[in-house]
Amino acid sequence: MTDTVELVKCACPDCVCVIPADKGVKRDGRIYCNDECADHHKSGAGCHHAGCACHG
Repeated sequence: MTDTVELVKCACPDCVCVIPADKGVKRDGRIYCNDECADHHKSGAGCHHAGCACHG
């Protein structure tokens, strides 16, 4: 039997987003919900997804 992971939590520690594994931004072997999280919020902006207040 093979299990397939379809949804994953964004790798940003402050982010609460859950995303399809194949749709996320992949960086350094981790999956993020968008470029802002993947770039560790260098610009200071959050991911801007509803209900999430992450800023890295």
